[in-house]
Amino acid sequence: MKKIAVFYWPKKGNVEFSANRIFKKFEPGTAELHSIDEIDHVNLNDFDLIIVGGSTVGAIVWEKADDNNLWFDFFAKCSAAELTDKLYAIFGLGDQILYPENFVDGMMLIKKEFDGNGAKHIGKWPVEGYKFTGSEALDEDEKMFVGLALDEDNQDELTEQRIEKWVKQVKEEAKI
Repeated sequence: MKKIAVFYWPKKGNVEFSANRIFKKFEPGTAELHSIDEIDHVNLNDFDLIIVGGSTVGAIVWEKADDNNLWFDFFAKCSAAELTDKLYAIFGLGDQILYPENFVDGMMLIKKEFDGNGAKHIGKWPVEGYKFTGSEALDEDEKMFVGLALDEDNQDELTEQRIEKWVKQVKEEAKI
């Protein structure tokens, strides 16, 4: 039986809510749910699939300017683990109305970290159905996001069906 880890940040908001919904789509006992501040208590090598999600909120979340930035602790732990050929998928939350030029940009930062550690990316998601003007989270041909894009502020009625479809896709790609 393959083991899955779902990591998310920040807590107490739409990202945590979405992470919980994704987590519940896996068979009981096959998946674990963790906020990234729990990374010191988790051995990444124990998992066959790692799912990571975050939000695109101000630049300070992704810059090294803040010594308390938990993402960089998380990424350091990922670098120390053996992630070569380990499967990973990404989900991201954004607001395509207020921030249409940076919609779900944070997913690409996560992708670059995992790719840099030799992990294998799965779970691309189509751009159809979204209205945004720019995103760093697009693949090479700009027809797919690098992961599941969610907008709880403007398209919350689509979240459940998007999660359902994406998790099914990820399970198929991971052969779970």
